[in-house]
Amino acid sequence: MEKTDISLHEMYKSILEGYLLTNSEHCLYEAQQFSRELIKENMSPEEMVNLHVTVVQELIPSLPPEVLATNELLLEVMVGYGLAYREHQSLRDRQKQLDSEFAVAAKMQQQLLPKDVPRVEPLDIGIKSVAASAVSGDYYHFNEDDQWHLGFAVADIIGKGVPAALCMSMIKYAMDSLPEQRLQPSALLENLNRVVEQNISSTMFITMIYGSYDLQNHIFHYSGAGHEPGFYYQATSDQFFDLETKGLVLGLTKKAKFQEYQAKVEIGDIIVLLSDGVTECRTESGFIERSEVMKLIRSYLHLSAQEIAENVYSDIEKLQNFQLKDDFTLMIIRRDV
Repeated sequence: MEKTDISLHEMYKSILEGYLLTNSEHCLYEAQQFSRELIKENMSPEEMVNLHVTVVQELIPSLPPEVLATNELLLEVMVGYGLAYREHQSLRDRQKQLDSEFAVAAKMQQQLLPKDVPRVEPLDIGIKSVAASAVSGDYYHFNEDDQWHLGFAVADIIGKGVPAALCMSMIKYAMDSLPEQRLQPSALLENLNRVVEQNISSTMFITMIYGSYDLQNHIFHYSGAGHEPGFYYQATSDQFFDLETKGLVLGLTKKAKFQEYQAKVEIGDIIVLLSDGVTECRTESGFIERSEVMKLIRSYLHLSAQEIAENVYSDIEKLQNFQLKDDFTLMIIRRDV
């Protein structure tokens, strides 16, 4: 035996012998203190049981065979327990590491998202974005230039965790580096598509809808890359229409082209951009229809854009028993005057 093992052996033998002779609480206290020594020496549970069996046989050599047999059985149980315990500890340490990585990714995402919603007349803008788990796959973006145009983007990264957060940072900085394309949604998506195709794994995909609002002429230009169609509410007819867009998801092919659309926005009209976590709300009875989402938005048209987004989220959260199945992002853009 090594010196440390001999020391532990003698210490435990002295404690157990004293307890067998006196049955005193002081010996129990010594046993508790002895456990600290076991931790210091990183002794496993099965090693402690083996130490106990060895010391008992030294102190009571005339133990009945049945007792010796039970000790052998206990030792085998503790060998299995020790292996399982170490595996559990390893998994727990790994989980702590993953939780730490997710926390870093979540903090990174919060720093990437816009800090404030633009306050630009004549628009009333609201946004509600909630992650279904620690790290979201949804991203939204605003940008304003000096030519009276305001840009809006909603993206969905098909992938989670730290890779999604890193991909989100790439999208943000790629968009920020292309200010000259902000007035042309189709051109912006084409540039962004080339960046994504060159820099992300083939197992990850990004969908996006990007629109540019002309604040002087009240025309909304928009283009999509495989993203969930939004809605357009026309105040004069009191009707909702789909914001249909056609286009491949970002990153599939370097030469992808994206069609551009436009809508004339009148007073009271509303543009709704969203992620599929809104329209593909999963309940116990299945997915809700897009028409149900329109009904929810309609029921709150008398409120501000932010209140509309907040209330629709609250209703959809209730439909899912307060447990989101997918990331939720809803952007409301209304022309007030």
